[in-house]
Amino acid sequence: MKFLLKIIKDFPSYLWSGWGSIASIFLFLAFWDFGHQIYGDLILPSPKDTFLAISTILQDSAAKIEIMITIKRALIGFGLAILVGSVLGLLAGLFITASIMSRPIVTILFGMPPIAWIVLAMIWFGMGDTTVVFTVFIASFPIVFVGALQGTRTLEGDLKEMADSFHLPFSMKLFDLYLPHIFSYIFPAYISALGMSWKIVVMAELLATSDGLGALLAIARSQLETSTALALVSIMIASLLLIEYILLEPIKKELEAWRN
Repeated sequence: MKFLLKIIKDFPSYLWSGWGSIASIFLFLAFWDFGHQIYGDLILPSPKDTFLAISTILQDSAAKIEIMITIKRALIGFGLAILVGSVLGLLAGLFITASIMSRPIVTILFGMPPIAWIVLAMIWFGMGDTTVVFTVFIASFPIVFVGALQGTRTLEGDLKEMADSFHLPFSMKLFDLYLPHIFSYIFPAYISALGMSWKIVVMAELLATSDGLGALLAIARSQLETSTALALVSIMIASLLLIEYILLEPIKKELEAWRN
């Protein structure tokens, strides 16, 4: 509870520190508009036209339902990857044999193209939610697993010996020594897995479902509505940024306060 209250208390200062990120977004929009002036509306619609398309989409109740379907699928797959990847990674990190045996499996999972997982999932589960969620999970899982594994394996023996020599209680060693170190590895993995989830979910929907943002993108592509396609992509990116910078980043900053 104290941890959550501290995050809420520090939230305004965290928002104020984000001016640099906002400036980079405006710089990106400037380059976007420059590209529009060179290539025209069909290839690259202007930011203004894209924002108007976003406004139209968000005023459509049916489109908002499709957006929520996509976000729900991404969050379910991401949540499963965090749960399973964290638990298995921590367990594998505790045992050297499990760590060694897991390496080739993780290499295979990393090397498997997401499109191949989508095809296999369509064969195994058919066309629908399960295929999309499974693809998001299997693409994000190895990222979380490796983060948890590395965090556990790199715990310094000298620090553990020092904690034992001072007879620190287990709760103090857990919350003040082990968890801060492990989370310094695993939380960046969470953020990377979140980005992977958002990329994979739209691609999986485009190929395996008839609803969600992927389906809306397929319609926009068939009708050559570039501004609508960019608007849909922008909505997905905006939702990713909100989750990462409003929810995960303040937690990460608080958990890594010990570095300062």
